[in-house]
Amino acid sequence: MKFLFDLFPVILFFIVFKWGENNLSQAQALVQQYFSGLIGPGTVTPDQAPILIATGVAILATVAQIGYLLARKRKVDGMLWLSLAIIVIFGGATIYFHSDAFIKWKPTVLYWIFALGLALSPLIAKKNLIRAMMEKSMTLPDAIWTRLNLTWAGFFALMGALNLFVAFNFTTSAWVNFKLFGVTALMIVFVVGQMTMLSKYMKDSP
Repeated sequence: MKFLFDLFPVILFFIVFKWGENNLSQAQALVQQYFSGLIGPGTVTPDQAPILIATGVAILATVAQIGYLLARKRKVDGMLWLSLAIIVIFGGATIYFHSDAFIKWKPTVLYWIFALGLALSPLIAKKNLIRAMMEKSMTLPDAIWTRLNLTWAGFFALMGALNLFVAFNFTTSAWVNFKLFGVTALMIVFVVGQMTMLSKYMKDSP
């Protein structure tokens, strides 16, 4: 359930974009009706409307996620606050300038912040972030924790670069598909690979 909860804004982004892509005139009308006060100079074309509506819905969905957790008196992870800040900034720029370039950069910025945080935390804060998150569920040698932390940092760095490659070398529709299906598949494959590698240590966990 948490996996679906985390994907909630991405799933809504995908659904709304695909609807707008297949209903360009209606999407343009919705932008003119609800986004007129948020858009800068220039005219929003029918082709631009789907990404603007999808971006607006993704921002609202992220706000709704945090609101739900606060209403249930649950802790809001720092990563979710960070995701909200980034989507408000880059999503807001997408809507104001009616340009999809900003929202396409959003995942990369988030991935690279994760990568830098993981890579630099042992140097700056003397803390292995992956170990801090996972050591309650498994016991690993220090060298393995270090390797695991660097592996995750490298994964997020590569994901950020891959997002830019897809975003600016393929159509916006293809990028939206990749954002939901491609990223999810790569994340699952990576996690399964990590768990397979660590399985021998899990057996020795208390």
